[in-house]
Amino acid sequence: MHWLPWTAETFARAAHERKPILLSISAAWCRACHDMDRTTYADPDVAALTAERYVAVRVDADQRPDINDRYNLGGWPTTAFLTPDGELIGGGTYLDAARMTGVLRQVADAFANMFAACSAESSGAPLASPPAAVVSGESAVVDLAQVFASFDEEYGGFGMEPKFPLTSPLRLAMVLYRESGDPQYRVIVERTLDAIADGGLHDRASGGYFRYATTRAWQLPHREQLLETNARLLATFVESATTFQRAIDGDRAVEVAAFVAGLASDSGGYGGSTDHPRVFAASTGCAVSALLLFASLTADERLVRETLGHFESFLLAAYRPGHGIAHMVDDGRRCPRLLADQIAIGEALLAAHAITGDEPYRMMAEELGHHALGAFTAPGGGFFDRLRESGDVGLLRELRVGYQDNCEAATFFARLHRVSDEAAFAEVAEQALARVAAAAADHGPEAAHWLLAQRFAKI
Repeated sequence: MHWLPWTAETFARAAHERKPILLSISAAWCRACHDMDRTTYADPDVAALTAERYVAVRVDADQRPDINDRYNLGGWPTTAFLTPDGELIGGGTYLDAARMTGVLRQVADAFANMFAACSAESSGAPLASPPAAVVSGESAVVDLAQVFASFDEEYGGFGMEPKFPLTSPLRLAMVLYRESGDPQYRVIVERTLDAIADGGLHDRASGGYFRYATTRAWQLPHREQLLETNARLLATFVESATTFQRAIDGDRAVEVAAFVAGLASDSGGYGGSTDHPRVFAASTGCAVSALLLFASLTADERLVRETLGHFESFLLAAYRPGHGIAHMVDDGRRCPRLLADQIAIGEALLAAHAITGDEPYRMMAEELGHHALGAFTAPGGGFFDRLRESGDVGLLRELRVGYQDNCEAATFFARLHRVSDEAAFAEVAEQALARVAAAAADHGPEAAHWLLAQRFAKI
C-alpha cells in the first residue's frame, strides 16, 4: 500500500484524478490496526484495487486528533471513504480482505457514476467555508441520578461491556462524599477501583493498566497501555487514598506512578503509550499533573524534580510565546494548535506552581490562558477545538465547540482566576459551561465532567 499524508495537495490530486479517498485512521498502539495492515492491506487484490481506483490516505489518530474526532467511525482502525473535497461517503472499522475488495469496488463504482452529476452541481467552484459546528448553548438539567444510573453494582464501573475505566464519575462521587458523607458514593468508588485493580485491566508485570476490558467483569482486555489512561487512574487513586484513607489505594498509586514516570522521554515530556514513544502535549500535561499530585501526597521531592525536569524540557521544545503549545515537537508532520493541548499544559503549569510556589509557572499558565482567549474563543461563548488553517479540507473546515474540551477549559480558567484574580478568566469559565450545558445530558456517566467543572467554577 502506498499511503499519502492528509494534505490539501493530496485531496487536489484526488480531484484531478477523479478518484475517491480511502482514509485509514490508525494508531501505533492499536493491535487491530496492525492486524489489518498485515492481512487486508497486504492482500494483492486490495492493494491493486486501491492503487487503481483510489487515493489512499493514512492518518495517525494521536498525531491528528482533530481528524480522528471528525472522521472516526466507531473505533480503530477506521476505514472511511471520502469525496475529493473531504465529505464522508461511508465506511466502518476493521474489514478483512475478502470484504474489503467488494467494498472497494462498490464504492468506486458508485463514485464514478455520481462524479459527473456532482461536478455539474459544483461547476468546479471552490467550496465556501462552512459555518462552525457548535453545540447548543441552551440550558439543560443534568442530575446526579443520570451520572450514576449505569453504575454496575456487581462488578463496578459503568455500563455493561466493554468496560472502560471512566474516572470523571468517580471523581464526582468523591466530591459528593466529601460534601455529604453519603456512603453510597464511597461504595461506587471503592467497588470500581477494586474491580479495576484486581481484574484483567491491571498489567501486574508493568504496573500499568490497559485501555479497556471486553467483558463486564473486567476481563479479556485490549492490551494497549496509554499514558493518559494511566495518568487519570493515578490521580484517581491518589484522590481516593486521601478521601477514604485507604492504604491499598495509596499502594496502587505508587505502582501506577512508577509506570507513568517510566514513560518519560529523554527529549522531554512523556511517551503517549508503551507502543508509541512519541510525546504529545495533552497527555504529557495530564501525566505531569498526576505525578505532581502523587508527589504532594508522598512528599517525594526527587519525583518533583524529575517530573519538572521532563516537563520543562518539553516546554522548551513545544512552546512559542504568542503561539501557545504545539501538539507535538515538530517532525515535519504539521498539526494545528489544539485547545486540549493548551488546557492540559496550563493545568500542569498550575500544578507546578502549587507545589513549588515558583511564579514563572503561574505566569506561563496565564500567558496560555490569554492565548486561548484570543485564538480559540467561539462567538457566543466557549472555545473551538482547533485553529482554522488555510489548507483545511472537508470536515476540518468546521470548527467545533467540544463538550469535554470546554468542561476542562472551564475548570482551568476557574483555577487560573483564583491565582491571578483576573475577572475575565472567571467569566469565560462560566460561558464555556453554559455553552455545553445542553450537551452534558447526552453523555451518561461522563456528564460528570460538566458537574465537576460547574462545582469548581462556583467554589
